[in-house]
Amino acid sequence: MKRIGLLGGSFNPAHNGHRRISLHAIRALDLDEVWWMVSPGNPLKPQKGMAPFEARMASARAMARHAPIRPTAIEKRLRTRYTVDTLTKLPRIHPKHRFIWLMGADNLAQFHQWKGWRRIARQVPIAVIARPGYEGDALASPAMSWLRRSVRPAGQAKNWTRWRLPALVLLRFRPDPTSATSLRAADPAWHRRYLSPPPSHDRADPSCP
Repeated sequence: MKRIGLLGGSFNPAHNGHRRISLHAIRALDLDEVWWMVSPGNPLKPQKGMAPFEARMASARAMARHAPIRPTAIEKRLRTRYTVDTLTKLPRIHPKHRFIWLMGADNLAQFHQWKGWRRIARQVPIAVIARPGYEGDALASPAMSWLRRSVRPAGQAKNWTRWRLPALVLLRFRPDPTSATSLRAADPAWHRRYLSPPPSHDRADPSCP
């Protein structure tokens, strides 16, 4: 049974911060892999400035090279726009995998705005990774108020497959200051170098046969 961390996002573009978070989560949670679920369209983010899906997926593949990280277009194939719907379908497709949801503290601060967020917390454990400037808002958020009694000690993070849900663990490490916003500001046309014909078979996608 594989232990899989799920990191959802726009990856607009993917960057070293995503990679460092994933590698840290692999060590802290004893994961076999982290799957980057590249979103076809994030309901909480404006479409203006969003690069084509193909370019975002290609940037994720490039950033994930030589690491146990698998970019996947599974949400696009499942036609799921909301995390709660994806998490409902994933165990049916991969019944021998165990999943934990990874998110930054900035996402925890707005988690209560996600569709079915309480159901998400009852579907999978959640690992929250600290981000500079967001921890205060995250700890004071409506979602954290509801989840506070479900927080597990970071020293027990590798035992997440045995936790009773809902369960949340806060992971802290020195984060990478890189942000997709700053990368887009420095190079607004970044996506053009990734817009090439996709390969006929994507071995980086965990849903490929």
